[in-house]
Amino acid sequence: MPISRPSASSALASVALLLAGPSLAQQTGKERIEREGDAAMERLKGSIGRAKPEAQSHPSPIPPAQLPLEMRRRAFDGLKQHKVTPDIETRARAGVAAGEAQLAAQREAMAKRLRQSLGLEPSDVADVAKAAAPTPTGWVPVLFVSSSMPLPVLRAYAAQLERARGVMAFRGMPGGMRKVAPMAKLTAQILRLDPGCEGPTCAMRDVQVIVDPLVFRQHGVARVPALAMIPGDPTQPYCERDADSPRARHLIYGDAALDGLLDEYRRLGGAAEVRDAQTLLAIP
Repeated sequence: MPISRPSASSALASVALLLAGPSLAQQTGKERIEREGDAAMERLKGSIGRAKPEAQSHPSPIPPAQLPLEMRRRAFDGLKQHKVTPDIETRARAGVAAGEAQLAAQREAMAKRLRQSLGLEPSDVADVAKAAAPTPTGWVPVLFVSSSMPLPVLRAYAAQLERARGVMAFRGMPGGMRKVAPMAKLTAQILRLDPGCEGPTCAMRDVQVIVDPLVFRQHGVARVPALAMIPGDPTQPYCERDADSPRARHLIYGDAALDGLLDEYRRLGGAAEVRDAQTLLAIP
């Protein structure tokens, strides 16, 4: 069987097709990539376009302080109209009451520990407050003192005033009128019979200690210690006394014992006023 041979023209055509094949394939792939890239860009644009209306329909929350006043008022009115379940309100009231009771108990416990540390339990404070009120029909020795005076000197005066049924007067309290603890501590230190005793069982002197700026102003006390024989009851609260309440005729200054101050008062013409106090001091 004869074998046919390709003609020269068909051979040349085949060679040309083989040479053009790679460049044609490359061109076809590039066109496909461009078409797919354009389609992806169109899909991205569509997604962004759809996201904008959704973001506008769901805006970011605005802080309450930036809301218009009318809108805030409506919101608060709506909260006020909200009905509270009776059970929830009952539990809330019970919780508040329990918290207040617990706070009161803690305050009382702290106050008790403070009184115990100062040696002033409630019974001791009551005893100090009731200590031998002087008779309102006579003259009462009132010794004007200050917390700046040495504690041994104040204790010595307290021992003498106890015998003479006198009163120790301070113009104010250490640390100011709003701080009671420093004054309570100083009073306990002055009145304890045993300076080394600590606690609520310590024995106390039978002496009245008052804080009275009015009696200082009435008698024009410029320095301490000073002695005055005041008629009536100088332990009456100054907020309950009149500005023209009875006052002493003389004021004796001097860093001397109580009997020496009484002698000087008698020398100035107050023998009748100091008679009872001097008699009590003379009793052993």
